[in-house]
Amino acid sequence: MAASFTELKKHLYRSVKYWLCRPKPPTLVEPFSGPVVVVGSAPVSHKPADFDRTFKVITINGSQVVTKAWGIEAPDVTFVQFNQIEGTNTNAVEVRRVLSGERTKKLYVLLWRKGRERLEDGLKAFDYRYDNLEIVDRYKRMALLDLVGGVRCSELGADDKCSNGINAVLFALYNGATAVIITGINPASGGHIYNHANLARLHIQRDREILLRLMERGYPVFTADPTVSESLGLPLWDGKAPARQESESPEKSARPASKRATLLTPSLR
Repeated sequence: MAASFTELKKHLYRSVKYWLCRPKPPTLVEPFSGPVVVVGSAPVSHKPADFDRTFKVITINGSQVVTKAWGIEAPDVTFVQFNQIEGTNTNAVEVRRVLSGERTKKLYVLLWRKGRERLEDGLKAFDYRYDNLEIVDRYKRMALLDLVGGVRCSELGADDKCSNGINAVLFALYNGATAVIITGINPASGGHIYNHANLARLHIQRDREILLRLMERGYPVFTADPTVSESLGLPLWDGKAPARQESESPEKSARPASKRATLLTPSLR
């Protein structure tokens, strides 16, 4: 009962703060104008058909190891969870290992609360470089799911939140991607491409729900992974020409206006 009351208070606090602050999602100075590939850390991924310099690339945590194998020295955007900077668990240590000596163009660090100077020092400690750095707080992340997915969520626990990979999909759509192709994002898989620890993946059910919701709302979301296409029903990316026929017009795929959201009340166990 006490735990339920605590969760309810947290839900109410975050909901009211979100309503008062009216946060905007992370926004690029120059919006995307073509297809965007979001590369996750699942063990299996594929380079999309017709991949060329017109695609923009977003990596998640240590998935830059995948795009480096594609010949990409610096992704256009990288999302890194705060714990990867100083965390001591296996995943954080492995993320720092594979990112050591690498660079990205735009780096978003999610939920970092220890000040920018300490963040910059933490990134220097494992020699990860960037052209531009921005911290994304909880409420900006909530705004992505609200404005693009039409879902309001107070992020009470892992089951309530979607993964950084899905947040990157929402980010790409919000910032004008004409098509979003995911690879290495599989709600049914476990483990990570950059280590052999076979760590459990979180947010499985929420990721599935949000991907299906984006399809229902007509967003141009595809997968380059056949098994994900089969399990979720996401259209398999066959190249630019088929995508132009299936996706919405550029006017509709630009930054979406706010739509009425579905309010998710917390599960009070």
